[in-house]
Amino acid sequence: MKQLRIWDISEALGPETATWPGDSPFTRDWVMRIDAGSSCNVSTIHSSVHNGTHGDAPLHFLDDGKAIDEVALDAYLGTCRVVHVEPQHGFVPVDALAGLDGVERVLFRTKSNHDSTCFDRGFCALGEEAARIAVDLGLRLVGLDTPSIDHFDSKTMSAHKVLLRGGVAILENLDLSGVPEGDYELIALPLKIRGGDAAPIRAILRELETPI
Repeated sequence: MKQLRIWDISEALGPETATWPGDSPFTRDWVMRIDAGSSCNVSTIHSSVHNGTHGDAPLHFLDDGKAIDEVALDAYLGTCRVVHVEPQHGFVPVDALAGLDGVERVLFRTKSNHDSTCFDRGFCALGEEAARIAVDLGLRLVGLDTPSIDHFDSKTMSAHKVLLRGGVAILENLDLSGVPEGDYELIALPLKIRGGDAAPIRAILRELETPI
């Protein structure tokens, strides 16, 4: 049986992981340490659920929306297309969604180098127009290699709301720097956090056994 290649597209979580300004950074405390005489190593972490690679729940922007433990998991599993884009005026160009008929999940790579330790306020966003097209196309999931579907200074968060109201799952802070354009199998399950507005995700892409 052929060994299918896997791309890990998750950011590593640690104290050095960039945090949205004003949000809670990742910290870890050791409760027990073997080198201090304990029988095992045990740690406690504190972190915003939006640090690193994560999935936004509808509840994040819709008060009556589902929490992350209530969302359908099948959106986060299945065939997926990676599309490389050149940002235009800080957005994923609308024409990047051309040719996605029949595609269920799409991940946009907006940069060739990914530094999870640096928060760039000028990151590329999806934008409301592209979000509406994604909904009209029937996409089940959209992901970006940036911290947010909307710009840092957005007051309306309109792209988030369009996608979430349209039933489109959202992935943010993906590391797609080493992934060629093409079709893959996405496996990106969110942690089952009861009542959560988002959850960390260990996201991978796997080579397709039979190309689409």
